[in-house]
Amino acid sequence: MSKYQQSFKNPRVLAEIAIFTALATVLSTIIVYPLPQGGSVTLASMVPIIWLALRRGTKVGVATGILYGFIQFAMLPYIAPVTDPIVALIQVLLDYPIAFGVLGLAGYFHKYPVVGAAIGVSLRFVMSFLSGAFIWAGIYAVGLDPYVYSSVYNGSYMLPELIITVFVVFLLQASKTLRAYL
Repeated sequence: MSKYQQSFKNPRVLAEIAIFTALATVLSTIIVYPLPQGGSVTLASMVPIIWLALRRGTKVGVATGILYGFIQFAMLPYIAPVTDPIVALIQVLLDYPIAFGVLGLAGYFHKYPVVGAAIGVSLRFVMSFLSGAFIWAGIYAVGLDPYVYSSVYNGSYMLPELIITVFVVFLLQASKTLRAYL
């Protein structure tokens, strides 16, 4: 793939970023089950970001994930009730643009889409885990081990998200739909 085909100067790439971000946003509104302090299992909402990363490369995938993260924050902002604005900023960055931006790292594994999807979603879990352990646990899990709390809470929705995302990417790859567009 040429550099132009992965470039932000290419109108087709910009259009795909818009379309895949919109698709991910629509899928994120189809919630299988929500959690009380944020997070939910959705109908494969991360697949469009990962698919675009596999199709156009890591740089485009990360940028699309960051854009999607900001849209998620704009749609339903969930900010930790803390007094320090720096802590609030770190939480927002970890839970939104960074968490969704790392999905774009799936582009490094374009020859192995299922592996890329698994790694992308796993990295998103890591960002949610860090936010949960260092920020949210101090608010909602006083007296509990923050690492256990964050692992259990974030794992309760990220594990189903991982399974759904990897399964859908597998189906897209097996049906040759994914390969036709890579």
